[in-house]
Amino acid sequence: MTLLFDAALVVVLLGLAAWVVLARNAFAAVAAFIAYGLLLTLAWLQLHGIDIALTEAAIGGGLTGALLIGAVIRLRTAPPAAPATSMTLALAAIAAATTTAVLAACVLALPDPAPTLAPLVADNIAVTGVENAITAVLLAFRSMDTLLEAIVLLFALVGAWSLGADSAWPGRPGFAQSAPPNGILAYLARILPPIGLVIGVYIFWTGADNPGGKFQGATILAAIWLLTMAAGLTDAPRVGSRWLRAALVAGPLGFIAVGVFGSYSAGAFLALPPEAAKPLILAIEIALMPTLTLILALLLPGPPQRTSS
Repeated sequence: MTLLFDAALVVVLLGLAAWVVLARNAFAAVAAFIAYGLLLTLAWLQLHGIDIALTEAAIGGGLTGALLIGAVIRLRTAPPAAPATSMTLALAAIAAATTTAVLAACVLALPDPAPTLAPLVADNIAVTGVENAITAVLLAFRSMDTLLEAIVLLFALVGAWSLGADSAWPGRPGFAQSAPPNGILAYLARILPPIGLVIGVYIFWTGADNPGGKFQGATILAAIWLLTMAAGLTDAPRVGSRWLRAALVAGPLGFIAVGVFGSYSAGAFLALPPEAAKPLILAIEIALMPTLTLILALLLPGPPQRTSS
């Protein structure tokens, strides 16, 4: 039964991937992409990658899908682009096929068994004091990658803000939202935030020892905030607010501070002394949580578009 389910899942995933690439309608392609992300979540669950499944559901199928829907809406008001010529389509197909062939050749050329650091990580993961292997790897053995990911997200938000008109700077992102006070959206925006807050904080806090963590928890908190903004119960902060800018850089700066501490206490930047590894990992997670929540929530409204509330 499991084999049959896995085979069906692979077939549907490949079909959705083809639909995303070949669909002529942009909205249909985005809808297929969101469905693809949700099914990919099931695929990761089948592979017992619960942390990756949570991230895929929240970021891949959720936030990215919402951003793509916003992009499609904006493109509908833009001037129509010139249709691609046959030569352009042929060159794109050749480039895609060449890239696929090169990637396949690289994978097939890997030595057997493939080189891996997994045994070394398994022998030293207990030193971190963190029971969740994903969290330990991301914040102890691949901490530089995680730091750069947080900085890239911050740059992405700055890039989105930079698309705003000078006349709207430093105003509020997106348009003012409103909803009928007795409608279902306003009702959900009043009922769900306390539940989402508890779930988001729990997923964040349990990430040290169980599936979860800062990215997954921040995504839930950002979604709850976006719900209240969509209902008109709250508004996006001004991009020029000092508290907002301080909160956005607090996470990466806290991460860097831990790295500098490691230079003096463990002899290398971002190295964690064994006796303080778990507290420092928790400190990094706590520092990044508000920053990631703000970034993920403010990416969707886009650049500043209004100077008044």
